[in-house]
Amino acid sequence: MTDKSVFFVNGNKLPWKEGLVVADALKMMNYTFKMLVIKMNGELIKRENWQTTPIPENADIKVIHLISGG
Repeated sequence: MTDKSVFFVNGNKLPWKEGLVVADALKMMNYTFKMLVIKMNGELIKRENWQTTPIPENADIKVIHLISGG
């Protein structure tokens, strides 16, 4: 790991360190909305795996907020 190790969440550059998981990225971005879809490097990450799925260096995470209405 170098001092410039990063990963991305919706285009925002964040500092990466060994041991980060998807749930950590949500906390770092202050995402508290309950209805989210998350893709990391193009792969869908299920909610039950957010606490255990590691974030690799230079990962590209997309967080999509689902909104319903009527």
